[in-house]
Amino acid sequence: MTESFRRSGEYEYPQGHGPQSAYPEQQQHTSSPVNPEWPPPPAYEPAQPAVAAGGGHDGYGGGDGTAVLAAVPAQPGPKRRTKGPFALLAAVAIVAAAIGGGTAYGIQELTGKDTAVSSSSTSTNVVPSSAKGTVAGVVAAVNPSIVEINATSSAGESTGSGVIITSDGQIVTNNHVISGASSIKVTTSDGKSYTAQLVGTDSKKDLALLELQGASGLKAATLGNSDGLQVGDQVVAIGSPEGLSDTVTSGIISALNRDVTVPTDENQQQQGGSGRWPFAFGGRQFNGDTGSSTTTYKAIQTDASLNPGNSGGALIDMNGNVIGINSAMYSASSDSTSSSAGSVGLGFAIPINTVKSDLATLRSGSQS
Repeated sequence: MTESFRRSGEYEYPQGHGPQSAYPEQQQHTSSPVNPEWPPPPAYEPAQPAVAAGGGHDGYGGGDGTAVLAAVPAQPGPKRRTKGPFALLAAVAIVAAAIGGGTAYGIQELTGKDTAVSSSSTSTNVVPSSAKGTVAGVVAAVNPSIVEINATSSAGESTGSGVIITSDGQIVTNNHVISGASSIKVTTSDGKSYTAQLVGTDSKKDLALLELQGASGLKAATLGNSDGLQVGDQVVAIGSPEGLSDTVTSGIISALNRDVTVPTDENQQQQGGSGRWPFAFGGRQFNGDTGSSTTTYKAIQTDASLNPGNSGGALIDMNGNVIGINSAMYSASSDSTSSSAGSVGLGFAIPINTVKSDLATLRSGSQS
């Protein structure tokens, strides 16, 4: 807002007299004679006639000088009260104009908190202000909350990833990462290894909840708000592709609300024993046959590189909030071996709001 104010440095006299007195001698119609030796009024008196001109921009008369002079002796009280609101409004307008442009910056600098700039998903800022908007800052803040999962089943061993959501070791991952597993081992980013117990599963949403045995003091990830995402938002993916723990890739959200279909049958999910997962989109099969038992969910599409082993890991916005659980990737290769199933920039993640809405069911021990 821009306010323009006209200021006057002296009193205006309608008949051309200079600023000699607050009560000009030319006011001859007054019933009392004017004493030429009458001393000048006190210093505060000039303020009264100035106030009487209610149309002035700065409290001084400038519209009709005669009205100003005539009004002074009659009702000084009310006219003095008029000055207060006008002066206050002018002061408020000036202060508002000065503050308006710098409020957000001032709050940011005083509190050290940021609103989302590189991502529209949430205003929570997990990344320190000194590293905001950088991949390195996101990794430093979130990597301690990402784990590697090794599941052993009758089909062999598979590697995936997971996200710590409580300090005592609750882990969210994909159902297909641990489906049919007889034992589950989890390794944190600092190299500590834990045995994990399966708490609950939801094959229709391809989600599972694990709990580490004897864990405490872990760093839980901050779960964001996937409803606020926009195509083009920058994101970071962290996981353990091919068993290479703490691997980081970055990119953007390339599409939203993709109807991705994945198998619910554990044998199909563990195809090849390599963690390479089949899925379907638009009526076509990718990375193998999803089989007859499938489920479909709305997915976030990203061009951040995802490879076998990223499944169950985190898709993160630039403020350090987990906004998705990586779940599927497209591979151009028809070979089911992991060595030839590289990323081509088409990855999919389960929106974190889907995960949050399912947590109560998973924690109840449901295994569907």
